[in-house]
Amino acid sequence: MKIVRVIARLNVGGPAKHVVWLTAGLQPPNFHSILVAGTVPPGEEDMGYFAADQGVTPCFISELSREISPKDLLSIWKLYRLFLRERPDIVHTHTAKAGTVGRVAGWFYRWTTPGVFIGRPRECKFIHTYHGHIFHGYYGRLKTRTFLTIEKLLARVITDRIVVVSEQQRGEIHETFGVGRSEQFSVVPLGLDLGAFADWRNRRASFRRELGAAADEILVGIVGRLTEIKNVEMFLDAAAHFKKLNEVESLPVRFVVIGDGSLRAKLEQQAELLGLSSAVVFAGNRTDPEKFYPALDLVALTSRNEGTPLTLIEAMANARPVISTAVGGVVDLLGAPQAMDEQGYVICERGVSVPTIDATTFAAGLARLVLDGKLREELANRGLQYVAQQHSKERLLDDIRGIYDEVSQRTEVRDQKSDVRGESEIRGRMDVGSEASNLKSDLRSQI
Repeated sequence: MKIVRVIARLNVGGPAKHVVWLTAGLQPPNFHSILVAGTVPPGEEDMGYFAADQGVTPCFISELSREISPKDLLSIWKLYRLFLRERPDIVHTHTAKAGTVGRVAGWFYRWTTPGVFIGRPRECKFIHTYHGHIFHGYYGRLKTRTFLTIEKLLARVITDRIVVVSEQQRGEIHETFGVGRSEQFSVVPLGLDLGAFADWRNRRASFRRELGAAADEILVGIVGRLTEIKNVEMFLDAAAHFKKLNEVESLPVRFVVIGDGSLRAKLEQQAELLGLSSAVVFAGNRTDPEKFYPALDLVALTSRNEGTPLTLIEAMANARPVISTAVGGVVDLLGAPQAMDEQGYVICERGVSVPTIDATTFAAGLARLVLDGKLREELANRGLQYVAQQHSKERLLDDIRGIYDEVSQRTEVRDQKSDVRGESEIRGRMDVGSEASNLKSDLRSQI
């Protein structure tokens, strides 16, 4: 089965790792996978090194990028030509931009063939994965409405299966925003290479030495791109509120920002204005998650919108307790609520949830975790156990194999029916021909 997988760019983040793992894992003898990627824009780090480490060589389309551009027409044309050349059984798109460009090219590929005149478009299935969505938190009302209309149209005319990374995300995309039909959806949680984090207990000291952290110093980290949707401004505001709380005022706590992006200079200026220069470290992009996660004592996430953040899964895989805004698939990741504090945060099965985008409430949740070592340990252990059971790379590959088999079997069933119908028509024509021959023989004998 030949798979063409399309993503807009291999920038730092969970989707890039996801598509590389799938491409590397679905290879001969049963699959042949090709990864197509666009350009990583200035200000974002390219994760091409990760693909190389996994033995994946992407096919790059330079015109394909995250931003809307007239070059998108050229991207569609190049993808269409690639589909003609490769003749895939399945085209699987990931993220919003690749999903639009890839499926538009796919529509032309499916229908621009002489076979359509006899009701036989090209046999190729189209699958799209939402790692997150852009239906709130990214753009203004008009642009968001336009994108939503496009997504609804693509789901109707070209998409055979819609994959989402959490049940909560399925509810948002289908039930809240009205994209797709219920039977189109499959929930496939993210998976990751848990083996890379297996020795986390022995890796705690390395990054802490690099930061000059004392043995009793508590490090609160946030990991991700420094862009508007990640809302790192709130993380810094929460750090400032936290430092003013009487019960934690004298505790050695430092905040670590791991990642880079267009907002870094602005965020560094904000930290200085808040009087956090000595309390916040901007560590930049790191390619060693197996080292920096174990060094942290807490991992935070303050996003305005998410699918299921890989950073929280990686934190749990390293037995790190987490605190997050209640967005997207985070709700499913943290589990059922156990208790709600009067200050507004919620203690869940596997982490602390902050229902609103509020720095004061977030600071209160941080303080609870910093002061309650037993709670940190309980949440960390539950998170580690959950990720081991639900978020392995092997489970991810099995789930995607199952979807590919299912959509391709539907094609085979339809083809078999067509073959049976065709054989019946041929037999019918043969019978008619035989009757005509017999009739001619009878007439000759009578003459």
